[in-house]
Amino acid sequence: MKIKEIKTKSIIVKSNLPDADFVINPYVGCTHGCKYCYARFIKRFTGHIEPWGSFIDVKINGPDLIPKNTNKYRGKSIIISSVTDPYQPIERKYKLTRKILERLIPLQPNLDLITKSDLVARDIDLFKQFRNCMVTLSFSITDEKLRKQIENLSSPTEQKMNALKELHKAKIPTALFISPLYPLITDWEEIINRTKSFVDEYWFENLNLYSSIKSSIFIFLRKNKPELIEKYKTIYSKNSYYWNIEESKIKEFCKENKVSCKIYFHHKMKDA
Repeated sequence: MKIKEIKTKSIIVKSNLPDADFVINPYVGCTHGCKYCYARFIKRFTGHIEPWGSFIDVKINGPDLIPKNTNKYRGKSIIISSVTDPYQPIERKYKLTRKILERLIPLQPNLDLITKSDLVARDIDLFKQFRNCMVTLSFSITDEKLRKQIENLSSPTEQKMNALKELHKAKIPTALFISPLYPLITDWEEIINRTKSFVDEYWFENLNLYSSIKSSIFIFLRKNKPELIEKYKTIYSKNSYYWNIEESKIKEFCKENKVSCKIYFHHKMKDA
């Protein structure tokens, strides 16, 4: 693992995401190394030649770049993070995300935070100090054997569920991002049934077979679910309506079970 401390020019950046005004990414890269991660595209701009998941740049001066005594971000939406995980393992050492949260509290933005780590529960004391805050944990595979092969250094699913329970108990709004949704593998109905007592909102994103990850996903299938290979080829064929049908199923299930959901499906394949 290549770890490098860097100084960045800015830490709060204008967002291109539809649901956020600004984004904060405390780190460059992510040691979770998820095989499906779209964020590997940042290598085009950072000069990294190492394999995705094998490097991390620590924005060591990030917290110091958050201004004091400004109303610029009050009521504006800020997402932590968009192209890294704010609670990946190295956060235990550097505590960059925690320091950033401490600096944000006086500014009172509408805060959204997304992670695949149960370490997020460490900062419940800080989340409580935001008037508008939602914490989202992300997972889509409950089988630990499969999860370790896809996102080895993320937290086990049961630990993520426990973190959601702790957040809910602390009266912090929670969301569960079922992403990526693997066709014929992710049992999203089971996940909802197991978590709906402590999750306020569900988000869904389908597995998007970018050209940069397609081969690794099929290697995973050949090793673990060879019977699904031809089915995946059909699902991701040009004229497939699989995701349209799946989206309808999700909406109907959530309506029947009176749970709130947002769907961020990509119906067309894209290259990255």
